[in-house]
Amino acid sequence: MGLDEAAQKPHDRLAGWLATDMEAVNALIRTRMASEHAPRIPEVTAHLVDAGGKRLRPMLTLAAARMCGYEGDHHVKLAATVEFIHTATLLHDDVVDESERRRGRPTANLLWDNKSSVLVGDYLFARSFQLMVETGSLRVMDILANASAVIAEGEVLQLTAAQDLATTEAIYLQVVRGKTAALFAAAMEVGGVIAAAPEPQVQALRAYGDALGIAFQIVDDLLDYGGTDTAIGKNTGDDFRERKLTLPLIKAVAQADAEERAFWQRVIEKGDQRDGDLAHAIVLMDRHGAMRAARDEALMWAETARRALDVLPVHPLRAMLQDLADYVVARIN
Repeated sequence: MGLDEAAQKPHDRLAGWLATDMEAVNALIRTRMASEHAPRIPEVTAHLVDAGGKRLRPMLTLAAARMCGYEGDHHVKLAATVEFIHTATLLHDDVVDESERRRGRPTANLLWDNKSSVLVGDYLFARSFQLMVETGSLRVMDILANASAVIAEGEVLQLTAAQDLATTEAIYLQVVRGKTAALFAAAMEVGGVIAAAPEPQVQALRAYGDALGIAFQIVDDLLDYGGTDTAIGKNTGDDFRERKLTLPLIKAVAQADAEERAFWQRVIEKGDQRDGDLAHAIVLMDRHGAMRAARDEALMWAETARRALDVLPVHPLRAMLQDLADYVVARIN
């Protein structure tokens, strides 16, 4: 890929536009993840923070604030807050899922241990609340505190829905709204709130984040069955091995005949997985058009995100965010 082509990616254009703000965010993250008494904290945090993630969520906060004309510096604290919440949930997720790779590297729980991952995640949650308090906005604190609760709720719901073939698309959507879309929505909303944007614009920013987050997660779930390890930063087929009921699988199960249902019961409910089962699962999904149908839903959510921003003032950042919604889904073309 040439440099010109890379520059066309919406998140790269966003990063370019917001470069000065992002430098401030990264500096603040490095300062606040330090610990005078527990050197393990910056070690574990740096492993994940420096792994080359796209920093999409903090960029959403910065973009929302700047698009609404914000000139102060609280957006930097809020962007760092959002990244800390995200990093904390990743540390906890990898323990829950017993994951071994994150962003193409060994997970913290593999390099250190589960105890370190959980406790450092707790530390980052605490740091995020210290940062949001510094903005002095009770509404901002309310939005981010609610998002943190919804994220945890979504993870617990996923835990109870996993390995249960009775899981519906409605439950899946509820899980996705919790584990992914809640933070996207909050990241956008606090940017508008800190900029004192009119309420219709604040709600539009939130609606964009919600729809973008849902599209983003559906695409991630699709890539797990058809993406490269590099594209998704984890092992292809991890969701299948962890017996997660994601959208393409739910759609395939809903149309399964008796023989297919017996297969799903063996590999998902009983966890009896053998060589060739992942390939067969993909064949069944293709047979029922489950991947294509899930992709169509991702496209619908991306379009919902695009349209949500129509009430925002015309701005280069608005165009980039709308392009970002398209790009998120284009990853599975």
